[in-house]
Amino acid sequence: MSQKPMKILVVGCGNMGASHALAYHQLDGYEIAGLVSGGKSKEVLNEKLGGGYALYDDYYAAMEATNPDAVSISTYPDTHETFAIDALERGCHVFVEKPLADTVEGARRVVNAAKKNNRKLVVGYILRHHPSWEKFIEMSQKLGKPLVMRMNLNQQSEDKMWTLHRNLMKSLSPIVDCGVHYIDVMCQMTRSKPVQVYAIGARLTEEIPTGNYNYGNLQIRFEDGSVGWYEAGWGPMVSETAFFIKDVFGPRGSVSIVAKEAGGSGKSDSIEAHTKTESLLYHRADLDKNEKFAHEDEWIDLTDEPDHNALCKREQEYFLKSVHEDIDLTNHMEDAVNSLRIAFACDESVRTGKVVTL
Repeated sequence: MSQKPMKILVVGCGNMGASHALAYHQLDGYEIAGLVSGGKSKEVLNEKLGGGYALYDDYYAAMEATNPDAVSISTYPDTHETFAIDALERGCHVFVEKPLADTVEGARRVVNAAKKNNRKLVVGYILRHHPSWEKFIEMSQKLGKPLVMRMNLNQQSEDKMWTLHRNLMKSLSPIVDCGVHYIDVMCQMTRSKPVQVYAIGARLTEEIPTGNYNYGNLQIRFEDGSVGWYEAGWGPMVSETAFFIKDVFGPRGSVSIVAKEAGGSGKSDSIEAHTKTESLLYHRADLDKNEKFAHEDEWIDLTDEPDHNALCKREQEYFLKSVHEDIDLTNHMEDAVNSLRIAFACDESVRTGKVVTL
């Protein structure tokens, strides 16, 4: 006997909210109970999905009216904690976009609410569902220790993307909002405890709050001697030169993501391009008796390359599976809190100019 679809309320209908709603619309296991947003984005999304969904301006009114089984939260980060805890307390399962909350303490409170109410909490770490990124992490294990991990995502943004970035920076910096993905990847590559962070930041426009910055660069030192850096810049002034760097090297060689198309000019603020990998370049450090490289570099073309919609579907299939199969999400939730803790330590380092010990 087939299971009844999970009735889900979509809260937040911007870029990621719309992407998740499209996944729910396309997957048999879900039934959208309603779309919630403060502005016009819900009307635009409703039309894109063919119309007919109930629309709400207010989260609490929508919860009362729809009584959903699950809630999908893709609002600005300063509402994540409040909405997630409310939904969990009402007995709903929760999918929440990263970051889990806008403070580490808030993230811990959300996790505690999920445990207390025995509900599933999945955080939107989309790269964990991407076969190419899984391969990238898997291949990093062949390189020995310590590892050197270098990653960035600078976005030269205009128009709607610059509006989105300005709004995000009312509550978070780029290295917290985007950096949690790549900090999470580094933690998976090393599976070692991060011990110190240092970060720098620059405020390149008066259009963002005093005290925040739209360019940041963080460095992490791990217990096993591994080190990593991540760089993020947002805005119309950001350079597109070398905006897409994702590689790792260790004593035995290196693995690099080479995204020829996604790394092209004009693609830096494309959400579709951010997850694209296209191919991995595997280099081995072994030298022969003449001190020449013993192996040719190897290109690994990635045939399973889901687009953004397909990736969101995989993420939401995982959410559904976690409910139906009662998957233990303890590590998933702890990793989400941990990567956020590291990102906020980087923010502290930017503000104080000091190395922060974790």
